[in-house]
Amino acid sequence: MSEVTVDNVAEILQNDSAVKVAGVDVDGQLRGKLMAKKKFLSIVTEGFGFCSVIFGWDMHDQTYFKELGISNKENGYRDIVAVPDLNSFRRIPWENNVPFFLVSFFDPDTREALFACPRGLLNTAVSKAEEAGYQAMAGAEYEFYQFRTPGNHPTPERNASSTATFLKENPVEALPPLTEGMFGYSITRPIHNQDYYYGVFNACESFRCEIEGWHTESGPGVYEAALQFGEAKEMADKAGLFKYVVKAIGTKHGITPAFMAKPRQGLPGNSGHIHISLMKDGKNAFFRDTPDPSPPYPDVAHLSDLGRHFLAGVLTGLPDIMPLFAPTINSYKRLVENFWAPVTVSWGLEHRAASVRVITPPTASPKATRLEVRVPGADCNPHLALAAIVALGWKGVEKKLEIPVPPLSKGEDMGGASDQGARLAKSLKEATVRFTDKDSMAREVFGDAFVEHFGGTREHEVRLWEEAVTDWEVRRYIETV
Repeated sequence: MSEVTVDNVAEILQNDSAVKVAGVDVDGQLRGKLMAKKKFLSIVTEGFGFCSVIFGWDMHDQTYFKELGISNKENGYRDIVAVPDLNSFRRIPWENNVPFFLVSFFDPDTREALFACPRGLLNTAVSKAEEAGYQAMAGAEYEFYQFRTPGNHPTPERNASSTATFLKENPVEALPPLTEGMFGYSITRPIHNQDYYYGVFNACESFRCEIEGWHTESGPGVYEAALQFGEAKEMADKAGLFKYVVKAIGTKHGITPAFMAKPRQGLPGNSGHIHISLMKDGKNAFFRDTPDPSPPYPDVAHLSDLGRHFLAGVLTGLPDIMPLFAPTINSYKRLVENFWAPVTVSWGLEHRAASVRVITPPTASPKATRLEVRVPGADCNPHLALAAIVALGWKGVEKKLEIPVPPLSKGEDMGGASDQGARLAKSLKEATVRFTDKDSMAREVFGDAFVEHFGGTREHEVRLWEEAVTDWEVRRYIETV
């Protein structure tokens, strides 16, 4: 695809009548509109006004209980500035190839990146490493459940909100999974829904959020996708757009993908693992050319000093940034002992029970040396999660931090608590208190403005949960108390 610039964008869009644009909110949702081509071309350099309320309400468009800095009654929910990123140009294959651009949000007074804009936050985090000559590289993996709405057939008239409608009238456990039973890496199960399965893969290829691996995971109706490795800012865009593809294609087939961290009790949750490394002069900067003869731990014999400091930064700051990895009430239902999810500040060479899995030779090639951060769930905002990883890791490099805990023993139970590393937050409320603490490392790497804003959005989520009356409560107490 040709590079899109201010000079050639009109030519590239010459046969189009409209353009779709979208930005990313703090929950990772795409918020956008269809715009006439003439209008788009008139704002392509200076940007256009976008209602700031997308940073003043939650994922269901309810205004936050607490008045936050960007959008509030005092400023009249004023406009912010949305500027198209021409490098993000794509065409949406399932919408007649309409042109698509991502936008970033800017303060209308200063024209600086809006402090809560996820794309802007990641750009700032990555730029610090780039100024030192390093390029951040990343990969993302998503597990997610898929459900069908009973009696709903994939027709053009299908109501995309039918799953929500169904759940208003039926218990959640009545929603049938796409496939039954536990069958990870099955090569026959996808044939049951072949048009959907290949439709997602091909749409991702056309929409520039390419899938590297695509298979069933262990769980009813669970699939896993590994996205193709690439530059960190592009990877975050692709991860967010991958969810968009799956939901859009799912709509056409009567399927509801669920990226909740834990849709089903008693079954493994949905992870959103993130891989990270730094490159310099075309070489992997995490790889040590000659194995260290006397490393602090054998697990890092092949990891460079820079890689060790980066790992130390991530581990040191991990407890303070948990709301960015686990942003919902449901996130913490996944992060429980012995369910294939890490719950401590922990790391280890090729250790899948640890919060950070170190991947180096001999099991990986030098160019594939990297860290896999295994705490994030599929429900996290990939821009914010990657920003946290890069910002913490680079702070470790700047401060030359030492790895704070020894590697997790290979004998540890899967996901079990470690005597060596602190237990991570068990709830969003606990995580948010730690995140917003005056001494939080989140404030050090992101600044007070972002921490106060995002912390306020999580306090809103906690309050809604604390006021909710759940099915579990009613079933347990309606007759017995």
